[in-house]
Amino acid sequence: MNIASKTIIILASFTSILSLTSCDNATSEPQDSLTLTIMTHDSFAVSEEVISSFQEQHNVKVNILNSGDASTTVNLAILNKSEPLADVIYGIDNTLLTRALDNDILEKYESPNAYDLEKEFLLDTQQRVTPINYGDVCLNYDKSYFNANDIEIPDSLQSLTNPDYANLLVVQNPAASSPGLAFLLATIGHFGQEQYLDYWLDLKNNGVKIVENWETAYYTEFSGSSGKGNYPLVVSYASSPPAEVIFATEPIEEAPTGSIVADETCFRQIEFVGILNGTSNRMLSEAWIDFMISKPFQEDIPMQMFMFPVNTEAELPLEFIEHAQLANNPSIVSPEDIDTHRENWIKSWSALMLN
Repeated sequence: MNIASKTIIILASFTSILSLTSCDNATSEPQDSLTLTIMTHDSFAVSEEVISSFQEQHNVKVNILNSGDASTTVNLAILNKSEPLADVIYGIDNTLLTRALDNDILEKYESPNAYDLEKEFLLDTQQRVTPINYGDVCLNYDKSYFNANDIEIPDSLQSLTNPDYANLLVVQNPAASSPGLAFLLATIGHFGQEQYLDYWLDLKNNGVKIVENWETAYYTEFSGSSGKGNYPLVVSYASSPPAEVIFATEPIEEAPTGSIVADETCFRQIEFVGILNGTSNRMLSEAWIDFMISKPFQEDIPMQMFMFPVNTEAELPLEFIEHAQLANNPSIVSPEDIDTHRENWIKSWSALMLN
């Protein structure tokens, strides 16, 4: 990237910070308070009462700097690491973790609250990031379609290549979509680097439809209640069925969609928070991380961001307990392998599937 382009990004980011200073998301500002800036992807959400409690407790104003999708957010932090745009960065996930760590944009911090976290999510032994939430990217299905047509719900990735499921599946382009990339990684974790393209060729021959983003796949092509399309199978999230219940126009007792969570059919995304190198608000940044993994914030996550909390003491809302499923054995690809091979995997997939 040339200097002019970088300057535009920096100016745009500072403009965002200035505009956020007056936004309602940072209410209840005490007199003579400090400001803590949190750099995050656009999907970050927290209830007003939860964030206000932190501001009041620490006499601080919290500015949320929305910076695009997760990849764009991490790249922006790397580009500006000599003059960081924020104190804290949230939204680094396990597909981007090594990129963030290798570029030395984070300071070490081990929260005293970390003892309540699920140990499987502690991926950085040097404590430069702290896990906040997780979710499974899984195949979702339209219950009414499979019931009406007396077709069994697919129980593996391999079964999707069977003629029974021809022209039934819509997926996202992994070069443009986070769930699309997660599903590609699920297939690589299950079939291996040597055979995943053979599997995708079989899907192509079986009529898989590829779109650019999750919104198009779920709301346009999927035949479930939120969609109007002709595809009863879609790559989405394990939290999509409870969302269908929560946002239903009329109250419903059962989700019209379900998630397929058979062995190695899902990919687990884990999101992290970290302190940016060079912050002048180190103590407040530590307090924010402690706050994000505390019960009040963790119990706010499901209904705000439709992810699952990592704090073992956090309780799930009833809708998640009744309608969400998580994979017992998700497909696994290490952050190191993802960082090393991501671009080549996507390039090879694109050459096969988009031509």
